[in-house]
Amino acid sequence: MLYSKVLKPFFFKMDPEKAHHLVIDGLAMGSKVPGTLAIMNGMYGVKPSPELKSNVLGLTFEHPVGLAAGLDKNGVSTDGLSNIGFSFAEVGTVTPKAQSGNDQPRLFRLPPDEALINRMGFNNEGSEAMSKSLQRRKQHKMPIAVNIGKNKVTANELAHEDYCSCIRTLYDDGDFFVVNISSPNTQGLRELQHGNELHNLLVHVCEEMDIQARKRKAPAKPIFVKIAPDMSDEQLEHTVATIQNSQISGIIATNTTLSREGLTHQNQGETGGLSGVPVRDRSTEVIRKVYQLTNGNVPIIGSGGIFTAQDAYDKIRAGASLVEIYTALIYKGPEVLRELTDGLKECLRRDGFSNIVEAIGADHR
Repeated sequence: MLYSKVLKPFFFKMDPEKAHHLVIDGLAMGSKVPGTLAIMNGMYGVKPSPELKSNVLGLTFEHPVGLAAGLDKNGVSTDGLSNIGFSFAEVGTVTPKAQSGNDQPRLFRLPPDEALINRMGFNNEGSEAMSKSLQRRKQHKMPIAVNIGKNKVTANELAHEDYCSCIRTLYDDGDFFVVNISSPNTQGLRELQHGNELHNLLVHVCEEMDIQARKRKAPAKPIFVKIAPDMSDEQLEHTVATIQNSQISGIIATNTTLSREGLTHQNQGETGGLSGVPVRDRSTEVIRKVYQLTNGNVPIIGSGGIFTAQDAYDKIRAGASLVEIYTALIYKGPEVLRELTDGLKECLRRDGFSNIVEAIGADHR
């Protein structure tokens, strides 16, 4: 109630990007004050429950709901995020060198559509700065996924060098990694999702992960590829086949969309990636197709338009092992984590499942 009655009206009177920074900086600063993390956890934390706990690729998740990339671009607020109910968080997208991103304004709310449009352009402080931030963590309560990308000035044929550079710098700081080739806000980036460019990129990325693992005499950490919702069925088939033929661990479906179908708010004309409720059904459809194409053998993280427990459960039944939120956090606040996890437990009881793992891909059986 605190968020919906007090904080949201305050934030929604502000410029969206200023509000974004206020939240992230507040979480980061608050985690440095003794006792604040415990207060956050008491107010918003999600209590562990056996029916929601799972293991994916050797990593333990207390429940399926994590934070999608784009909110904590520099990895500065992971302690705060882990105490408001998330079971994992994607930080980034990070690039080797710091970059300012696209011109402002570049983040827009569409309240009646429960959506956001962003054209941020991978604004971040660079991989070295993120590494220092993640090394300052006080707690390690949840897995951290490092979402990596290329600098705007790097040509696509050299993109693998940027991704590998991020891996080298951040390998010890992340629990798993995400290759972002699907943001619509870096010119030409989505071309890396297809054909020889994708194959070449994934070969280099997997080789770098193996090199770092061998140096540490340990198994390579998991690495996912985040794909766009805007591919045709044929494109999706080819992309998934290329991913399967590599050593990539899993797929995140999906990133933001370029579609504007069904929008009513005046900001619908802004360029950039659309997130929130309008992308919900398409992302679930892509999850379903990816699960079918991989015969359920490749872990999927479902992302896009999750506002209710049923939204999350639909993605899990379609084939997602885990799910992520972003826009729902902006519109509903941290209370949404308890709403989602409590609701997921009700969904499991309704369908006669004793653990969330039993529901993964249930629609295909």
